[in-house]
Amino acid sequence: MKLKRAAIAVIIGLFVYLSLYSWNLRSGQLDRLAGFTGLEIVKWVLWPCEYVHDQSVEFWEKYIYLVGLKQLNDQLSSQNDLMRLEIMKLREKAAEAERYQKLLAIKPVHNWKTDGARIIAQRMGPSAALDSIIINKGVVSGVDPDTPVITPLGVVGRVVEPGLSASKALLLTDLNSRISVRGQIHRSTGLLVGNGEGESLSVKYMKINAPVTEGEILVTSGLAGLFPAGLPVAKIISVERSDISLFLNVEAIPLVDMENTEEVLLLHRAVPDTNTPIGNANSTAGTGNSTTAEGR
Repeated sequence: MKLKRAAIAVIIGLFVYLSLYSWNLRSGQLDRLAGFTGLEIVKWVLWPCEYVHDQSVEFWEKYIYLVGLKQLNDQLSSQNDLMRLEIMKLREKAAEAERYQKLLAIKPVHNWKTDGARIIAQRMGPSAALDSIIINKGVVSGVDPDTPVITPLGVVGRVVEPGLSASKALLLTDLNSRISVRGQIHRSTGLLVGNGEGESLSVKYMKINAPVTEGEILVTSGLAGLFPAGLPVAKIISVERSDISLFLNVEAIPLVDMENTEEVLLLHRAVPDTNTPIGNANSTAGTGNSTTAEGR
């Protein structure tokens, strides 16, 4: 019974196959159907692969782009830093040129010549007891002990220890500093004494009845011979009179900012010209005597 059913199914299947085959030979519909179906199957099989491929390519391209962008950003950042550094250097040079211009604008002092120097250190030494600076000029450049050190604003101090190519200068704020001064307006004389770093200056031996006011500028008197007369030194900030003293109690502050000064001028006495005619020498000597008398 089962064999008979199987034979009938085979015959029916063969009949259907032959019928479809004959129909396909005449119309070609089955070939088109198979091709269409196969394309659809291929499409849905390949689509995930194509999607993954496209996403991978897009990701890679974005990654390469970002890497290139980062490199470009790093390069621009480096160039920006270099430009900032160059701008800072140019600003520093401009500030330095302005300071040199101010130094050159100082009028020459009679019988004295000037020489520029740079401050290279402050308060050097094992204990740094002295309120001092180190300048880059020494004996080779003609620096001697007690050489005055000034700026366009006023007196800084004097050289106390000249070296071969560098020297130590004592600031006027040091405890050991003594400068003979007089008032720029009332011409009252006194001795300007340093009280240490950060402290105001004291004016000693100014007579009790001396005409002096707060805000008056003190200039070098030229009496001691270390400094030429007329250089600005300090400004008076207080004047007190005492009933038990013959002298005023006068306090002053330096005109020069010692901490932020970078360049200074050194004053050297001019060497007399031995070739000067006797008549000119006498007239020069007479001028010098009159100047000395005026300073006194």
